[in-house]
Amino acid sequence: MKKILLTFSLVVLTVFTSSAQDVFGKWKTFDDETGEAKSIVEIYEENGKVFGKVVEILNPAKKDAICTKCPGKDKGEPILGLVIIKDLEKDGDEYNDGTIMDPNNGKIYKCFIELDGANKLDVRGYIGFSLLGRTQTWTRVN
Repeated sequence: MKKILLTFSLVVLTVFTSSAQDVFGKWKTFDDETGEAKSIVEIYEENGKVFGKVVEILNPAKKDAICTKCPGKDKGEPILGLVIIKDLEKDGDEYNDGTIMDPNNGKIYKCFIELDGANKLDVRGYIGFSLLGRTQTWTRVN
């Protein structure tokens, strides 16, 4: 009986631990140059694809910032609420085949994201191949 309870407990613990470690939720982003916390992006799933939306801007002076350089329908829209990660698909441990937009310059890059432990997310934006790009590490917000 003890073996059965122990096995059941381990299975339940494994299920809860693995489900808690996914990319979904809120993540703090950082400025590449200064290292300062910049915004909170919420990663969510919609119609089987993964998206990321700016849900908070941490610098009070930039809370009402407008995306003046964004392309298409995003041009002139507030950065707060802007969907900057679009159409990622799960591929093993990473999510790829989507895009990320930098609202500071309006440029759109190919993107993939991958967990680095439970509370760090590596976000890579690149042009062409993933070797030609940069990676940011975001931290999970509880």
